[in-house]
Amino acid sequence: MGGNAEIVDGYGYLTVQRALDIARNSEGGVDPLISRFLEKAILDLWARLHAQPNTYILSKDEFALFNYFRARFQSSDIAQRAVKRFWDHYEGDPNSVDLSD
Repeated sequence: MGGNAEIVDGYGYLTVQRALDIARNSEGGVDPLISRFLEKAILDLWARLHAQPNTYILSKDEFALFNYFRARFQSSDIAQRAVKRFWDHYEGDPNSVDLSD
């Protein structure tokens, strides 16, 4: 997801993982700049999933992003299959996967 990194006013070089950390630790609401950054990232990821609905395998960072927005995709068969493929192919420590929202 390196293509989703950019310079954001007030935050500097922002990656999806850093934006997720900021959003999760925000009290009183998420900064609109962070929300827009994450919305763009999830729309890009959703487009990739739709382009390859039966074969796209989420990276660990993509899974964290997708998990942050999980309520949005609960009824989607494409989403459910993508999550299953992630876990079917994940070779790291399951405890290291970010499951918080």
